[in-house]
Amino acid sequence: MDPITGVVTEVVTTDLGVGIARAAAFLGAGLCMGMGAIGPALGECYAAGKAIEAMGKIPEHSGMLLRNMIIAMALGETTGIYSLVISLLLIFAI
Repeated sequence: MDPITGVVTEVVTTDLGVGIARAAAFLGAGLCMGMGAIGPALGECYAAGKAIEAMGKIPEHSGMLLRNMIIAMALGETTGIYSLVISLLLIFAI
């Protein structure tokens, strides 16, 4: 600070850079979770709809269809979990 005018003449660039990096990490984490959740949601809804349709057509196979649907939905959810892990890494690692 200039003692005569009282104007701050020093700029701390490290704090600005850290702030921009944190903001970019939060933005990236939000985009990662937003886009990473769309695929599993659509895939699981499609799988559930087709399984319920098949259970309505062939009720005696509903146990097998339900088991296979749950396994397929669990495998489809892994991409959502991966995007959650990446988002958490972006938030807490930077």
